[in-house]
Amino acid sequence: MHTVAIAVAEGTSLFEFAIGAEVFGVDRSDMGLPNYRLRICAAEPPPVRLGNGVAVETAGGMADLVRADTVIVPAWDRNRTPPDPLLEALRAAHARGARVASLCSGAFVLAAAGLLDGRKATTHWMYAEELARRHPAVDVHPDVLYVDGGDGIFTSAGTAAGVDLCLHLVRLDHGAEVANLFARRMVVSPHRTGGQAQYVKEPVTVVGDGRLAATMEWALAHLDRPLTVERLAEHARMSSRTFARRFQATVGTTPLRWLLHQRVLAAERLLETTDVSVEEIAARCGFGSPAAFRVHFGRQTGTSPSAYRMTFRGRGLQRAG
Repeated sequence: MHTVAIAVAEGTSLFEFAIGAEVFGVDRSDMGLPNYRLRICAAEPPPVRLGNGVAVETAGGMADLVRADTVIVPAWDRNRTPPDPLLEALRAAHARGARVASLCSGAFVLAAAGLLDGRKATTHWMYAEELARRHPAVDVHPDVLYVDGGDGIFTSAGTAAGVDLCLHLVRLDHGAEVANLFARRMVVSPHRTGGQAQYVKEPVTVVGDGRLAATMEWALAHLDRPLTVERLAEHARMSSRTFARRFQATVGTTPLRWLLHQRVLAAERLLETTDVSVEEIAARCGFGSPAAFRVHFGRQTGTSPSAYRMTFRGRGLQRAG
């Protein structure tokens, strides 16, 4: 079973700590879903008092963190120097092949350990400038939800973006169908791409009279069609320019990028749960041709449709049924 360690120390954020515990520590076997083995690892002698004053009793220490398959570092008091045992354990865990992820200002801990040097990374938009100033070797991207920095290092922005990153890690482990069911159990959005903007001006549910949300739902039901910005705008009863501007402000990405992402997600589900051919999947998901499908799928997932199917085939519906 995959072991996930959450690092805690004095001042660790209760909310981001709870995100990791919720995603990786809840027993979902009643839904036929895979479980993780969760370890809470204290960088200092317990009880550890989190930032909200809640004390955490834990028998786990840095040795447990080093042995974990995935390490989560929740949001951190940026004005506090991380304990040396924690920094050493993070470096050792990464060196032995563990996946290491930070949530929100936890990126400051990864940066202090040297794990972000030369990598793309993000944090809460309010702290991005400070992270870049204090750690100039880090390539800080302040306007995205989460970043795969390569070599098993991941960083996320604040609060809800931590949920997005944790579900992304589930998706990497078990595929899109399982990650979607995790999200359904948690009653959160199934998947937001990491490149989506951290801050949007207004949530989709309150835009105008709901035309934008209705058009997005319509598009998801008609991915096999040659959808354009003009066609989407027509459905929403807006001009193309107004639609594109409102979509960007609401969703945090362009309509065409959103469409491409949704098409790849739909293709992933078909690859996981059906024996439909690559050619048929390309047609059903609106890629135009199998060649275009392979190109776009490879750019977004880093693998080919056939390799993805071999990795995740049968993990979705069989476990959920």
